[in-house]
Amino acid sequence: RRKARRTFNTALRLMERFPDFVFNQSTAAYYAQIEEDDPALFKEIQAAVKSGQWETIGGMWVEPDTNMPTGESFVRQILYGQRYFEEKFGVRHRVCWLPDCFGFSPALPQLLQQGGMDSFFTIKVNWSETNKFPHDLFQWEGLDGSRVLAHTFDNPVRGYNGSTEPEAILGTWGNFRGKTIHDESLLAVGYGDGGGGVTPEMLERQAQLADFPAVPSLKPVRVEDVFARMHAVPASEVPVWQGEIYLELHRATLTTQSHTKRLHRHAERALITAETVASLANLLGGARPESLENAWRKVLKNEFHDILPGSGIREIYEDAERELGEALATGLAAQKDGLAALVGRLPKGDARNALVVVNPDLHGRPVRVEVDGKPIALDATVPALGISVIGDENLAPTAGLSVSKQKLENSLIRVTLNPDGTLASLYDKRNGREALAGRGNQLWVYPMDKPRNWDAWDLEDDYAAHGLELTSFESFEVVEDTPHRAAIRIVRKFRDSTITQTLQLWANAPRLDIKTDPDWHDRRVLLRTQTPVDVRSDFATFECAFGVVRRSTHNNTSWDEARFEVPAHRFADLSEPGFGVALLNNGKYGHSIKGNLLGLSLLRAPIYPDPLADEGEQSFVYSLMPHAGSWHEGGVREEALDLNQPLLATRASDVATGTQAPIAVSGIAAGLGGLKASEDGSALVLRVYEPAGGRGRFEIVPKDGWLLSGPVNILEEAVDRAAGPDLKPFEVRSWLLKQK
Repeated sequence: RRKARRTFNTALRLMERFPDFVFNQSTAAYYAQIEEDDPALFKEIQAAVKSGQWETIGGMWVEPDTNMPTGESFVRQILYGQRYFEEKFGVRHRVCWLPDCFGFSPALPQLLQQGGMDSFFTIKVNWSETNKFPHDLFQWEGLDGSRVLAHTFDNPVRGYNGSTEPEAILGTWGNFRGKTIHDESLLAVGYGDGGGGVTPEMLERQAQLADFPAVPSLKPVRVEDVFARMHAVPASEVPVWQGEIYLELHRATLTTQSHTKRLHRHAERALITAETVASLANLLGGARPESLENAWRKVLKNEFHDILPGSGIREIYEDAERELGEALATGLAAQKDGLAALVGRLPKGDARNALVVVNPDLHGRPVRVEVDGKPIALDATVPALGISVIGDENLAPTAGLSVSKQKLENSLIRVTLNPDGTLASLYDKRNGREALAGRGNQLWVYPMDKPRNWDAWDLEDDYAAHGLELTSFESFEVVEDTPHRAAIRIVRKFRDSTITQTLQLWANAPRLDIKTDPDWHDRRVLLRTQTPVDVRSDFATFECAFGVVRRSTHNNTSWDEARFEVPAHRFADLSEPGFGVALLNNGKYGHSIKGNLLGLSLLRAPIYPDPLADEGEQSFVYSLMPHAGSWHEGGVREEALDLNQPLLATRASDVATGTQAPIAVSGIAAGLGGLKASEDGSALVLRVYEPAGGRGRFEIVPKDGWLLSGPVNILEEAVDRAAGPDLKPFEVRSWLLKQK
């Protein structure tokens, strides 16, 4: 906060000395801090924005990482960012400004367009170690086909912390390949990575070189003005890059600071679910949901590209884990209140101590809950966005669960263990198919996790050559044997660290959950799990924000080979026609699938910039799931959601058994982005997305007394769209639900 005040004060004083100077600054969160800490400075900034010398840019709450946040987090970055800039400065941004992020999700172009931004800027694509990104002025096409105009520059003198010296000007212009279609490039000038910004010497040198022979002209500009001129280039002349922009560097940022990443995942989900449950209660006649924007702001702040990736100092993570913990607590408390409100709106009846189960998603879910510390797994299904009230007499478990020291089995899968605790077999009883092609759930440590540079950021491409498998164990025992859930616990040691794994199988689950509780006390060691599966395909599927990415499983080209560690959200899947195996998780992001080997990075322990990264106790779950058909046909996304957001459940008396459906959906399978109160308080907003690249009819029928209105964009403004709520491939759509 002090750095922002100092940098902003410096910029304002420079404007007094240099009337042509234009200062460009993103990040609504910075301005909100200044507004709180120094109201007089904030008013000066507002005046400078009005005069045109200060350009607010970016349209987001912060400059976030884009590999790990959910699609709904991106929506809130843009929604709350654009609303803040419009309210405080009277401007809506057209340029997304993310100079320093470590790769870019293919979900972004569609969300930027819906958020009023048709342009995108970064420089990080030039940092890839293996392959040179082919464009610096191009159209970036996202998952759904939406396009934004993208620009980057390659400054050989200090990159985005540029200066006005001739070497930087000549080098940047010389590297600009887009000069054949447009005659100007951006060059960011000033001290970043700690603040300070532009110096008087930089501005004086710029003036001196303005008309200097043989040096390209350099002048202060408004970024949005430059992009406006770039948009004048005929689209047919601008090359197109389709899909994700993968950075061939800084891959360890998908794993470092594991505890912060898991807290972030759970805080995101807690807030989305809290809003959904409160909205369902509103649809049944309850109060309008309260805004959770303040809690969301804590989540969004900690998605900053040097917080969530794990590349910050120790103090950052002390603050981040406190703030994310507060956001998580807010979400869980709001869920509890929403659940109570729903119970209060249920029809009255004579059921005593009935089980009330709420499904906060768009597909039916089997009853698989934990109430008062006891697991319950039933044959019953709770409909999409529905509430089921089940009498105590109907809580008989799904039949067929059994456990011994070497085997876990239910009616869907059978798991057999080797004497060393790895999986000997994962048999899919529904399809009559063995899923494994070797020992499953191998745990490997890599004690040579010492990158050439950037300890917290990087994972070397030869890390796998120096691994050790953990095959011995301290204990191996059955720890749960109930008709609803069974479990085997295995405890392993490595040097000063302990890894406790509990293999859990629910009576009605098609997946094996592997609850992992490391107590970690070793430095510069990477921990991973890997499982060879009996599936052959030249591509694998990885979940990303509001969709999926397909990546090759071979190393035919240098582009394929460079993707040895890649991002995914809740699942990664390898499928062939008719059968596949998915690897699910509830808080991990660094994945690999090469050949038939499914891999997941669990934690690592760099010593810079935080010497205690990943130290101490952690807890997370990953799962193995065989299935019929493709991931989409086999219900992988649905099980991944169940792992990350179980059904909500409580006990209630004097209620009628049965099912309530405040809103009904039908048609093509879709994912829920969010169900929340509109920002103006007049309605609810329902956001859905097509997750697999399909298209088809999608129908929404709200409860009597409500009507469907819209569609709207992510800023909750009416948009033109063909009639009917049908979905196209990877499309994100939002509607208003209004009371009649």
